[in-house]
Amino acid sequence: MATIQRSATQRTTTKTSPTRQRTRPGKAPPKRWSQRVTQESNALDLERGVFKLTSAGKIAASLKRSAERSSRRKASAYRSALSMLTFYINRAGRNLPGIERARLERAKVELRRQFGRE
Repeated sequence: MATIQRSATQRTTTKTSPTRQRTRPGKAPPKRWSQRVTQESNALDLERGVFKLTSAGKIAASLKRSAERSSRRKASAYRSALSMLTFYINRAGRNLPGIERARLERAKVELRRQFGRE
C-alpha cells in the first residue's frame, strides 16, 4: 500500500473565504447587515458619504447635525453620533487605511469638542 505524503501547503479540501458570500442562481446576493445598520439604524439619519469627507471637523459637524436632527435616535445626540462613528471604524477593521483611520479618530476628538465634552 502506497502512502501519499502532502506538504504543509497542500490542502485536502477547498474552502471559500469567509468574506466571500455564495450566490445562488436567480437570487440577488445577500445585503450586508452593517450597511443596513448605517442606513436604517435608530441611532440617527446620516448624510450620504459622511465618512468619506476630507476633514475630521467636517465629519464631526455632519454627525452632530445628523444626530440633532434625527427623530429616530434613542440616546442623546452625542452618544448617537459617537456610537455611529465608532461602529463605522470597528466594522471597517483592517480594511480601513491608516490615513482614513487617523482622520476618523481625529473626528472623535472633534465631536467631543463640538458637544462640549472635552
